[in-house]
Amino acid sequence: MKKISSVVYALLLVALIAAPFFGAYPVFVMKLMCFALFASAFNLLLGFTGLLSFGHAAFLGGSAYVAGHAIKVLGLTPEVGLIAGTLTGALLGWVFGVLAIRRQGIYFSMITLALAQMMFFVALQAKFTGGEDGLQGVPRGKLFGVIDLQNDLTMYYVALVIVVAAFLLIVRTIHSPFGQVLKGIKENEPRALSLGYDVSRFKLLAFVISAALSGLAGSLKTLVLGFATLSDVHWTASGQVILMTLVGGLGTLSGPLVGSAVVVLLENKIGELGNFLARITTIDWFNTLGESVTMVTGLIFVICVLAFRRGIMGEIIAFIDRQRGQAK
Repeated sequence: MKKISSVVYALLLVALIAAPFFGAYPVFVMKLMCFALFASAFNLLLGFTGLLSFGHAAFLGGSAYVAGHAIKVLGLTPEVGLIAGTLTGALLGWVFGVLAIRRQGIYFSMITLALAQMMFFVALQAKFTGGEDGLQGVPRGKLFGVIDLQNDLTMYYVALVIVVAAFLLIVRTIHSPFGQVLKGIKENEPRALSLGYDVSRFKLLAFVISAALSGLAGSLKTLVLGFATLSDVHWTASGQVILMTLVGGLGTLSGPLVGSAVVVLLENKIGELGNFLARITTIDWFNTLGESVTMVTGLIFVICVLAFRRGIMGEIIAFIDRQRGQAK
């Protein structure tokens, strides 16, 4: 399985490197990569630590605003803006974690949701966020004062390097002794306590890492698109990342990548798919699919819960394991 995974990841990387030369729209692919990083960061918390947060939009959106403000208003360079956004995510994660980490189950989830809603109203009322208009016109600038990011292709490869590096950090974290402790806490927290591990400290550190990487995703998204809006910090963004993770496969490294691709592609291409179906079936209702994105994604979520309990990649991995078991 490790050899297969390495080959698949290598092919995916090659595909991403070559994508702009085969007609892929760089800005769209960069947006997809940002959400893939966001989902992977969330999966580190839920899939490998067992903590369900309903407030991850606070890290994505809060960091997006800070990074955008640092670059646009303060005139800082892109790399400093990204670092500022990532640190903002880590700080918010520490605050949220200190307040919520000692609660379990639905109580933990609801505390994170309440704190995230507080962040939403701060973003709505604060002057530097632009309120309902959002923070517009964030310049890309020059990376390290040398690399001009105004060119979409240059920005694409910079974003690809950042996302790949962050994903490798997640992989290294999961396969480290620290990551094994997190898995142990998820599987059997009382046993981890009996072995002498400070469970609350491990949970808090996992929460901070997840929040920091979510902040990096939000900061990079602002740099790519040039704006940060209330949708980044709204509770629906938290629901969206949960959907991405569950559809792709909870507790798998590749699951969030696949889940984010499915959800983002649906949101952006469902209108075109509806028009195509309307043409071949002559059913006019399909033309309205572009206005019913939430209904379609909700239907996909229900289907996955009922038919693919492990998610897309989880089911594929389980199928491969069963075939290997039968072969032996």
